[in-house]
Amino acid sequence: MKSIAYYITAHGYGHGARSCDILTALRSAAPDARIIVKTDLPIDFMESRLAPDIEIYPGAFDVGLIQKDAIHVDLPASLQTNEQLYAREEELILQETAFLRNEHISTVVADIPAIPLAAARQAGIPNIACGNFGWDWIYSDFVQYDPRWQLYVDKFRSAYEKTDLLLRQPFAEPMNAFPNRVDLPLLARPGTARRETIAKTYGVDTDKKWILLSFIALNLGTVALGRLAELTDYIFFTVEPLNWGEHGICCISRSTASFSDILASMDAVVTKPGFGIVSECIANSKPILYSERDHFAEYPILVEAIERYCRHGFLSNRQLYSGDLEQALQQLETAPPPRADIARGGAETAARHILQAT
Repeated sequence: MKSIAYYITAHGYGHGARSCDILTALRSAAPDARIIVKTDLPIDFMESRLAPDIEIYPGAFDVGLIQKDAIHVDLPASLQTNEQLYAREEELILQETAFLRNEHISTVVADIPAIPLAAARQAGIPNIACGNFGWDWIYSDFVQYDPRWQLYVDKFRSAYEKTDLLLRQPFAEPMNAFPNRVDLPLLARPGTARRETIAKTYGVDTDKKWILLSFIALNLGTVALGRLAELTDYIFFTVEPLNWGEHGICCISRSTASFSDILASMDAVVTKPGFGIVSECIANSKPILYSERDHFAEYPILVEAIERYCRHGFLSNRQLYSGDLEQALQQLETAPPPRADIARGGAETAARHILQAT
């Protein structure tokens, strides 16, 4: 029986969402395969997106970036946490090598930590990376602030150079460290609108404009939240764990509907450019109002995708953190349609390549 171990960084929910799309396609294409997921993403998030027979284990094998909130990065904390994790690098590789052998794993897929890829090589099994950027590329921007980042640039690049295959997702940097690359179409799938269910569950008006504030964490003060509450033509929503219910903003539980269905129920999305939310807005044909991010090399690539494939508008950090959304939301309603479309079916394509290697 084929056994696949899929490692997912806990850096952001977008990595989890796109990995779950592929895992779902894998389960459909290979119903009898054993699939194990290792990640430190919240278990309820993973379970809400995966078939119950996909095994989920905790595990952290990279740091990504430590965020102050969805917009701002804490570079010193990110560096310190990398130092702590990589002090155990050899131990973690040996640990995972033993795990892969004991569980008779046939193939390892990683989005996109390096340690599991190294463990797969040591175990002598195929190893596949999947993503739209490598941490070597992200971290290379930070060397100018602190030369200690170079060590981690080199560590990731060295591991990536020995990877058997990269499944390169849309909106990608070149990812030249990987010797063998296959480009994927868009992974995300459209959801099903659950507007009546959401309205009944939370007692909200279906005739108003529904706006999803798509952030995991955002440091909005009471003044900003009060301004949002004053925009009575709109109902603002978050998805747990972000909860401003005491300020009149409706927090939707993941048990109510899948994120894709929640997104499909909205009139527009306010967010920062991230791979997962941009992909899902494209798949669901939802207008996106985006704000800038700091220390995020992926930002211009994702903005280019937004401007090409989405009806869109821009919201400055000043407007976002002050709750000054009304004018930008009004302008979004008359924004031009997307300039282009993008091929779909990336999850199925990825599953096919993974199973061919297994």
